[in-house]
Amino acid sequence: MPRPILEESKIHPAIRDKIATHEQAIVREVQAAVAQHPVVVVGMGMNPFPKKARKALDAAGVAHHYLEYGNYFNNWRQRNALKLWTGWPTLPMVFVKGTLVGGANDLISLIDSGELKRMLA
Repeated sequence: MPRPILEESKIHPAIRDKIATHEQAIVREVQAAVAQHPVVVVGMGMNPFPKKARKALDAAGVAHHYLEYGNYFNNWRQRNALKLWTGWPTLPMVFVKGTLVGGANDLISLIDSGELKRMLA
């Protein structure tokens, strides 16, 4: 079931460029990392869940690339662009071979079930 996305015809032409270019540098940076690394964790400082995800990957012996964008006090606009791009509302965002698999608890479920190793094989 696809997530609902506002149709472009329902966006006034005067703001389409603003929407298309809003904070796209961070999106391109994450896209490049996801294309280059098998496992990418996108997080922020002061949030314990990116650390939890990284710790779980380390314990499972899975190498990963980490991107950190600000903390609770800054860079929220950039992080919002990532949330709009993915549709995922929280951090971390964990990508495996280009697929968003969710956050820390979702990742731990994949590790525990053996699915992560299958995805990386």
